[in-house]
Amino acid sequence: MKIVLPGGTGQVGTVLARAFQEGGDEVVVLSRGAQSEGVPWRVLAWDAESLGGWASEFEGADVVINLAGRSVNCRYSASNRRAIMESRVNSARVVGEAIARAARPPRIWLQMSTATIYAHRFDAPNDEATGILGGAERDAPESWRFSIDVATAWERVVDETVAPQTRKVKMRAAVIMSPDAGGVFETLLRLVRFGLGGQSGDGRQYVSWIHDEDFVRSVRWLIGHDELAGAINLAAPHPLPNAEFMRALREAWGVPVGLPATRLMLEAGALLLRSETELILKSRRVVPRTMLESGFEFRFPAWPEAARDLCRRYRREAR
Repeated sequence: MKIVLPGGTGQVGTVLARAFQEGGDEVVVLSRGAQSEGVPWRVLAWDAESLGGWASEFEGADVVINLAGRSVNCRYSASNRRAIMESRVNSARVVGEAIARAARPPRIWLQMSTATIYAHRFDAPNDEATGILGGAERDAPESWRFSIDVATAWERVVDETVAPQTRKVKMRAAVIMSPDAGGVFETLLRLVRFGLGGQSGDGRQYVSWIHDEDFVRSVRWLIGHDELAGAINLAAPHPLPNAEFMRALREAWGVPVGLPATRLMLEAGALLLRSETELILKSRRVVPRTMLESGFEFRFPAWPEAARDLCRRYRREAR
């Protein structure tokens, strides 16, 4: 297969590009700062806003997986909000334009979305059929609604694109756990290693996650099953409260205790690190109903086993 990955230079893009390349597929990454040194796949320049020579790569391609968008790991200032929103909406729109104009368009467009689109809740899990979209929760800060607005706008572009020959999937992905440098798993593990890996806030908020191996397998599954389209949750089937999540990670690394962080401490830390507490305190209780009903089997359905595997792989890299 030929796989085109707009915005594929980040950690998630690298995980996918590496897996497809190792599987014998042709991989083309589109990047605003195109650099191909050190990777075995082609990297081409694009501006993520306007059509250019890169669009020719869509002709005859099998799959387009759009991952483009500025990181949300920042303070939600007016300028950052604008950059986050525009980077996602504009890139998705121009990807849609390239697909619509192609004489031989890709047969599937996988558009990255986020499980954050669902409501902050504790009472029940969010699946694709019965899940509650966020934005109107009474117990969620106003600033948390921005992420919902971004995800909704992102998905709207996909829905509005007229591409009758291309199947469209909006991947509502949970946090992708990989031992690669610079990811969420490494950040959490660093806290554990320094004795700071206790619960965040009251620890009740649910953590939805997916092991990187299952994420890659999920993407392959979506490509191979023509009946799957629309919004699909990519998350392990067993989300768990933050306190249990961090306890399992400490046990996997072999650290008996971890200092907890109060909400006030997290607010101060987020301000210092120029981030937002939503990334830690929002309860993301998301389950993959569509994937399970289609017959997909997770290799790492539960966090304790996944954490042990990730810790083992992290140690093997000998950082």
